[in-house]
Amino acid sequence: MTAVDERPITGMAKTFEDLEVPEGLKAELLRGEIVMMAGPDRVHNRIVQSVQDQIPHKPWDRLQTQDLAIPGESSEPQPDLVVLERGAEEGPGRLIPAPAVELVLEVVSRTSGDRDYGVKRSMYAAGKVPAYLIVDPTSAQCVLLTHPTGSGEDADYRTVRTSKFGEPVPLPMLDVELDTSEFETLPGVRTHRRP
Repeated sequence: MTAVDERPITGMAKTFEDLEVPEGLKAELLRGEIVMMAGPDRVHNRIVQSVQDQIPHKPWDRLQTQDLAIPGESSEPQPDLVVLERGAEEGPGRLIPAPAVELVLEVVSRTSGDRDYGVKRSMYAAGKVPAYLIVDPTSAQCVLLTHPTGSGEDADYRTVRTSKFGEPVPLPMLDVELDTSEFETLPGVRTHRRP
């Protein structure tokens, strides 16, 4: 079991912890910045549900909108899905330490592309999350990032595998081949994404 830093919460993390988020919105702390966004689209939710349903329940906890603690970062992202070995984190608590996680999923929305392909990519790599899956219904593709390297804002993933919707996405870390044939799309959105 991975231990969470038990030091008192101060500064922006304290402000974030005490934040009252209006109903219908979600908030994340991303590198010291509080980001609020509207609730997700049904296409988004159906993709998250499909991915969750394809990951076996027995060996894996599959948690939606679970906050992560990224070591060394003023960040508490809330991925769309967090997958970790069953029993790796027991009991109550809002934060799961990123090193305890096997895979995070983000489904790109009309406004999240830059964050999902940019700052979150770097944050999850800095947190040593072994696999980061971006499902992008605006471009009908899945991007699997593995082998994190580096630290801070310079962190990234060494391996990038892109698949179009309809093609299977191998998730060897979970012993799963993801079926994307029923993933729906959204109208395209122009962003400043990392390749």
